[in-house]
This record gives sequence, C-alpha cells and structure tokens, in this order.
Amino acid sequence: MGIYEELQARGLIAQVTDEERIRDLVNNGKATFYIGFDPTADSLHVGHFMALCLMKRLQEAGNKPIALIGGGTGYIGDPSGRSDMRSMMTPEQIQHNCDCFKKQMSRFIDFSEGKALMVNNADWLLDLNYIEVLREIGPHFSVNRMLTAECYKQRMEKGLSFLEFNYMIMQAYDFYELFQNYGCNLEFGGDDQWSNMLAGTELIRRKLGKDASAMTITLLLNSEGKKMGKTQSGAVWLDPEKTSPFDFYQYWRNVGDADVLKCIRMLTFLPLEEIDKMDAWEGAQLNTAKEILAYELTKLVHGEEEAKKAQESARALFSQGNADNMPTTELEEGDFQDGKIDILAVLVKGGQASSRSEARRAVTQGGVSVDGEKITDIATAYVPADFEGEGKIVKKGKKNFRRVIMK
Repeated sequence: MGIYEELQARGLIAQVTDEERIRDLVNNGKATFYIGFDPTADSLHVGHFMALCLMKRLQEAGNKPIALIGGGTGYIGDPSGRSDMRSMMTPEQIQHNCDCFKKQMSRFIDFSEGKALMVNNADWLLDLNYIEVLREIGPHFSVNRMLTAECYKQRMEKGLSFLEFNYMIMQAYDFYELFQNYGCNLEFGGDDQWSNMLAGTELIRRKLGKDASAMTITLLLNSEGKKMGKTQSGAVWLDPEKTSPFDFYQYWRNVGDADVLKCIRMLTFLPLEEIDKMDAWEGAQLNTAKEILAYELTKLVHGEEEAKKAQESARALFSQGNADNMPTTELEEGDFQDGKIDILAVLVKGGQASSRSEARRAVTQGGVSVDGEKITDIATAYVPADFEGEGKIVKKGKKNFRRVIMK
C-alpha cells in the first residue's frame, strides 16, 4: 500500500485535481507540497492538527513539505467558513504569532538538512506593486466565477468586503510563487479551501503553461456535522500554556462513541490493521478506544511523558482518587466580593462554564459537585480559607474536574 492508498483508507482525502498524477507524485516521493497556516492566534489549534499529521505522513514517505506561514495573508484574513469579518491584526501581532507557529510545527516536521522548508508569504506579498498585480494577475481571474466560490458564500449574506475578496488572489499567488521558486508541485488544504486552491492551479496554468495539483483533506467533523476542536471555553490549543496536556487529553477522551474510531483512523499513526480490528468494538471497549486516541494524540503534541501523566491523572479521577496533574484554577483576592465567591463564579473562573447562566443550569440540574458533595443551591459561596492548602476539587458533569486553590 502506497501513502496515497493509506490516506484514502484513513478517510483523509476529500477532493483532488488529478488523482493519477497526485498518486504518482506522493507514492514515489516526488511531491514538494505546501500547506498554508495563517497566524490568526499565538498558537496552532486542533483545527490545524490534521494538516500537521498529513505533512508528517507525507514526509515520512519521502516527500518534501513546505510550511507556509501567512505573514502576508494574515493582513487580510481568510473569509472561508466565516459569517463575519476577521479582526485586523498589527504587524507586531502577526510576527509574534508566526514565531509561535514555527516552534510548534517542529514537533511534527523535520526541518533539518533541507528535508522541509518553512517560508513566510510576507516575503513576497508585502512588496507587491498594486498596479502590477492588477495587470499581471487580474486578467486571469473571473469575478463571476469567484462569486460562486464556496469560501465566499457565507460572507455574501452579510456583505463581503473588497479586502476579503482579494484573499483568493493572494492564496493563488502563493502557489504561483512557490511553484516558480521552490519547485512546489502540490498544494494541500482543508476541504473548505478548494476554490482558493483551484485558483492557484489555474493561475500557474495560465501564466506558465504548466500543471500543478491540489488535494483537499476531509474536514474533522463530529457525528452531528460540527467542526471538532471547540469546547465551551473555546478552542483546543496545541500550546500547553493555553490548553494543558491534561485538558488536551480529556478533550479526546470525551469524544462521542460515534466519532472515536474515525478520529483514531484519521489522526493517529497506529497501523491500519490494528485500527480495522477496533471497528467491531462496542460498549465498554469504546472507552478503551477513547483512551488510546487521547494517549496517542497527547503523545504526538506534548510528548510521551506528558501523555502518561495525563492518562494517570484521568484514571485516578475516574476512580475518585487524587491526581497531582489535575488542571488547576488559581483564585485571587479580586475574585471575591465581600470576602466570598459563589459556586457560579468558581465554575466560570475555571472555564467549566462559559457564563453564569450556563453555570446556573449545571448546578440546578445536579451536575456540579465540590469535594464529592453535590451542589444544588446556586447561592453556595466560599471564603478564601476554603481554598487554601490542597484547595477543593470541583467537578462538572461526569468528566470535567478542576482543583481550585488560592494563588
């Protein structure tokens, strides 16, 4: 089985421009491919995870990855899948985020001895002359065709700005630049990027008379059709300072029964023969599958030692034991009003509820306990001394635990 067939078997391939050509390129290690990452935050998140895993798989099969950091396109913002316009970032924010991305990517991709490249599209996009772009690139884009692109549909409902309209042209220009200067013959991206990627292959064909290829990766959706990687308190980040290894582990440990085997197939590096045997698993066996998924992905992102700690902590919690590596909420004097803090504020402070109203629902529905005692009164309050020493263990639902202490 070649790497292309393995990607198919794992359910990772969504759309391709020329299947036989791409199959030949990747199976024979002849692909120099790129995936773009816009620096919209100071950390990569689970939404980027599948792309990083794909780059790792293809590199191990002898292909050369180019990680394109969108220092230039970050000035515009990708409208794909958005109902509103992205907030504008300063050049300093963009550069800081780019630096953070580089560090995290090195966990997945081997950049030594020219085995992979990391480039920043700010190096060519920021120096472009507007009139030259209009004359040299503009004639190759049909406005009628651009307006039918999937990536613009949601934005069209509320109004698509001219700024965002240019994003497709910038992404196409990236492929054109990488093709000419780095021998890049293949672009990968999420399935919501298909229109932008086709624009790149078309620009190369029209300007240079040569063929380039594109392939989209299946979006990571749960059984309800929603993108995975989001929690009540926000995105699941790869930076341990933003999402602790324990919380990262817990996110995957808590995926739905209907999603766990799909996630193992798409995201882990376990052999397909081993995964195929799991397809018959049901009931309690699915909990074992969730542990395998959580451990393997935490090991990929945070290393084996952190994965073991997270797994041990999770098991200790489920058996009502203590856990040194439990995520911790630190309270400060300013969190107390008149010397007290109520249970709703504690839940919100620890990210176990996104708002007081959500916290109130959890308490009234019997889903909250403190040190093993169920809390049913939303007015339950605590003083600073209650959180000194070992603090208190606050549990929401069956699996959401936090230790709450005084700073």
